Amino acid sequence: MRTVSYDNTFGMVDLAVYTELMAQDNKDQINRLKRNLTHALRQDITQRQREYMMLYYGKSMSMEAIAQQCGVNKSTVSRTLKRGRQRLYRCLRYGAANLLEQANS
Repeated sequence: MRTVSYDNTFGMVDLAVYTELMAQDNKDQINRLKRNLTHALRQDITQRQREYMMLYYGKSMSMEAIAQQCGVNKSTVSRTLKRGRQRLYRCLRYGAANLLEQANS
């Protein structure tokens, strides 16, 4: 039976070099994604969805706490967050498809 060693330093150096080289490529994509997300948060979701998302994700409030603060049912908060996430997903997915088309052309 053959033993495989994971202490191969040469492989770790290759991985470090690869990661460093890929970081520049990823940095541009991450910046575009952040820009698209910011745009989508401003333009593509409703004011209520934005408000609930900021409370839920930004301030780490529970759905129950958001419901009490806004005077609605917990299920309303849950549905509103779900619809907001779906809208953002569609928007960002469409944006990602455009980025791939640009990269291939």
